[in-house]
Amino acid sequence: MTTEQTEQMEQTERVVDAHLHLWDLSVSDYSWLPPGGPLHTTFTAERARSELDAAGVAAAILVQAEDSEADTGFLLGQAGRHDWIAGVVGWVRLDDPATAERQLDRWREGTTALCGVRHLVHDDPRDDFLALPGVRRSLALLAEAGLPFDVPDAWPRHLDGVAGLAAALPGLTIVVDHLGKPPRDRDSFADWRKTLRRVAERPNTVAKLSGLQVPGEPFTVDAVRPAVETAFEFFGPQRLMYGGDWPMTEPFGGYGQAWSVLSQLLGELSGAERAHVLSGTASVVYGLPERVR
Repeated sequence: MTTEQTEQMEQTERVVDAHLHLWDLSVSDYSWLPPGGPLHTTFTAERARSELDAAGVAAAILVQAEDSEADTGFLLGQAGRHDWIAGVVGWVRLDDPATAERQLDRWREGTTALCGVRHLVHDDPRDDFLALPGVRRSLALLAEAGLPFDVPDAWPRHLDGVAGLAAALPGLTIVVDHLGKPPRDRDSFADWRKTLRRVAERPNTVAKLSGLQVPGEPFTVDAVRPAVETAFEFFGPQRLMYGGDWPMTEPFGGYGQAWSVLSQLLGELSGAERAHVLSGTASVVYGLPERVR
């Protein structure tokens, strides 16, 4: 896809970024952020809006970056101030169903911004987190409420568990963030493909084309094509959504580079297929309001 074709696509197709972060170092600790690194700073809604405007992206879903009430409260507050924010994927304490239920009630009181829940499973020390009885009960509450569950960075510790979770709770929509973080080396990639296929066989799973950067590796169309084509093969466009993953993309060329790489690959689809990935799937999965569809 040429640069001119990419620009034409931006002008004619409405894009909803299904995975964008904001964080404020005065609000939360974000203990996973390396001190002094390019990400160890505050990333505001105003700066995000500038990045989205430059790429021709109409709206975005904010996704939690810390397992805390402070972070989720901050994101919901931002959603109340900026109409381009389509919704918030927040956090509740999944391993304590009673607390999770209280938090869900609190986050949904007086607002419709909460559109999903996520837990940083890759930072949780429990390899069996997704199978814990308390977690399963909390996730059943999400299913009853019609809220999807995002699972980040699931490969290699949790991706197989996603398939088991999807089978155990067929009423829960499970979102595999960043395609589970596919590896680049051949043997690990083959294992990732086999596991992702098992996940995709469950009809209540969807995935995000997002966060495909690998430290020390090139971030180009050719580099990510195998993972993206695997996603098309297993899920199909109707179960995939685009996510810019800003500001995590800053060390890899920024939002514009991430959009350029993925939009070139999406340009190989039909118009109807692109529409699913660029906005349709996110609208259905997260129940987005009409104003941003």
